Parts: sequence; C-alpha cells; structure tokens
Amino acid sequence: MSQSVRSARPNVPNQRLKMRRELAAAAMELFATKGYEETTVDEIAAAAGVARRTFFRHFRSKEEAIFPDHDDTLERAKAVLDAAPAHENPLDTVCRGIKEVMRMYAASPAVSVERYRLTREVPTLREREIASVARYERLFTRYLLGHFDESAAAGRDGDEDGLDEPLLAEVAASAVVTAHNHVLRRWLRAGGQGDVEAQLDRAFATVRRTFGTGFVAGRAAADLPAGAGGTNGAAGRKGEVLVTVARTDAPLDQVMRTIEEALRRG
Repeated sequence: MSQSVRSARPNVPNQRLKMRRELAAAAMELFATKGYEETTVDEIAAAAGVARRTFFRHFRSKEEAIFPDHDDTLERAKAVLDAAPAHENPLDTVCRGIKEVMRMYAASPAVSVERYRLTREVPTLREREIASVARYERLFTRYLLGHFDESAAAGRDGDEDGLDEPLLAEVAASAVVTAHNHVLRRWLRAGGQGDVEAQLDRAFATVRRTFGTGFVAGRAAADLPAGAGGTNGAAGRKGEVLVTVARTDAPLDQVMRTIEEALRRG
C-alpha cells in the first residue's frame, strides 16, 4: 500500500472522539439553557447536526453524553501503567497515570467548569461521574495489587503485623484518586485557574508519605485473585472492610491521616 493511500485513510479513533465531543458540547449547551430533564436525545442529536441513531452509536443515554473523554482517558492511563519503567515505584506510576485524567479536564477549563456546575445540580449526572471515577480506582487497584511487596505481607516472625495485600492496594489506589479529586474540585471551584499540575504534585507527596511502602517495582501483574480491583469496597482476604468519613472540603493531609488512622485501628 502506498504512502498516499495510507495517508488518505481516515483516523477512525480521532473521528469518533471528535463526534463524541460535538455531541457533548450540544448536550451541555441544551442542559444549561433548557434544563437537563427537559432536554431530549433527539434535541441533542439535532443540535449536533446528526441523526438520533448516530447519538446512540456513541452514547447509551443523555447523561453519558457530557463525559465524552473518559473511555479514551482510561486507555491512556492504562498505557502509562503498561509502559512503566521497571525501577519506578508503583505508587508513582499510578500518580502519573491519573494525571491523564487531570490533563483531560485542564485541556478545556471552561467546559470542565460548566460540567462541574451541571454535575452539582443534577443527581443523575453526579452518579454518572462517580461511576467513571470507580473505573480508574479499579484499574489502579489491580495494578498495585500486582506489585505488592510480599516480604511486607509476611510480617515479623509469623505474627499478624504483615500488610493486608488487597486492603493496602485498594486503599492506596483510593488515596491517589481522592487526592486527584480533591485538587480537581478546588481548581474547578476557582474557575479553572491556577497551575493544577503543581497542586496535584503537592497532593501526591502527601499520599506517598502515607502509602509509599508495601509495593515493589518490576513485579508482573499476573495470577491476581479473581475479582481483584472490583467494586465491593476495600475488602481484605478475610472480608475486612475499611470505611472512613471525611468532609469534602477538609485539607488533604487531614483526609490522609483519617485513612491512615483507620488502617492502624484495623
């Protein structure tokens, strides 16, 4: 096949993402001007200049339409994990992975701020956002579980001081996502102003101080337990569940201390 023929072939993934973003922009504009409940899929499709069936080729529902980039961003985050240097601390790799999410928001500050406003006002959209966040947590949990430090799990002289492998992986992944969301919300409430990546790096430093041990670089994520990184909470091998409560506007270091104290009590 000649170079000219290859160049003429359409970039399907880019076209797909372009259409998803156009539908999302139409949906957000209608939600803002007409109201979420009053807006129909037919109206979104018409505003984007496409047929109803085209809308459903890209989204399953109208609430899904305002999050057009999450599928692609999840793949980029996964690619960061897959390409991690063998010497890198796995927690650092996860922190780099979730930066792909922040960059997605930071690429279009005005759109992100408006979407944040909508998700605060419409419970259905908020639920959709929470479901999207859970996908990243599952990805990071599975990665960390595949890089667990087995010597730390063993404890000292067979006592019970060893680390609970699934619990630590899930709590550490949750801490990274919590740090990201804490910084993201603060940035969005400020109108998308400021160096959000620098703020994120400071937040990650807090996470590393709290959860930086227990994982080793270079271990392959193979032969993981069935259901690892699932959605059933921070369950350990014996069914333990960690539950913590913190205000969403609490300082990040306070949130991390709350999680750390709960782990110690456990």
